[in-house]
Amino acid sequence: MKAEKMSILVVDDEILIRDLLFDFLTTKGAEVHLAENGKKALEMIDQIEFQVALVDLKMPEIDGLVVTSALYRKKPQVPVIIMTAYPSMDSAIDSIRHGVFDYMVKPFKIAELYEIITKAIAEYQFRVNSGYSQARLGRAGGYQAKRQ
Repeated sequence: MKAEKMSILVVDDEILIRDLLFDFLTTKGAEVHLAENGKKALEMIDQIEFQVALVDLKMPEIDGLVVTSALYRKKPQVPVIIMTAYPSMDSAIDSIRHGVFDYMVKPFKIAELYEIITKAIAEYQFRVNSGYSQARLGRAGGYQAKRQ
């Protein structure tokens, strides 16, 4: 994978997390788009292109699962990685039901996150190349690859 092709949306209400991810990912050659809340993220979905979204689970007003659902409706090929400082079995299950690619607990090791991002970029490329499309499976964001 060529790092200069990475484009990542980071959605988190904590400025320190946004700054950390921006600094780290730009040193890896990524183009990083920042949204400070769910509302801003929803505005950005139609305005920018990105291959992976890193989304905080708990944010004021619009939470990460609402952002995830909107993202998958508009860009089903983009993997979402949920980040949370408040992990629970319920939120992990809800995240899976929304079709997230991975679920990271804060504080996380940045090298582990980068490894997951790398896998998510590969998943994005697979989805684009395979004709991946949204499949309503009676879930908020369940998807499957559709071979054409």
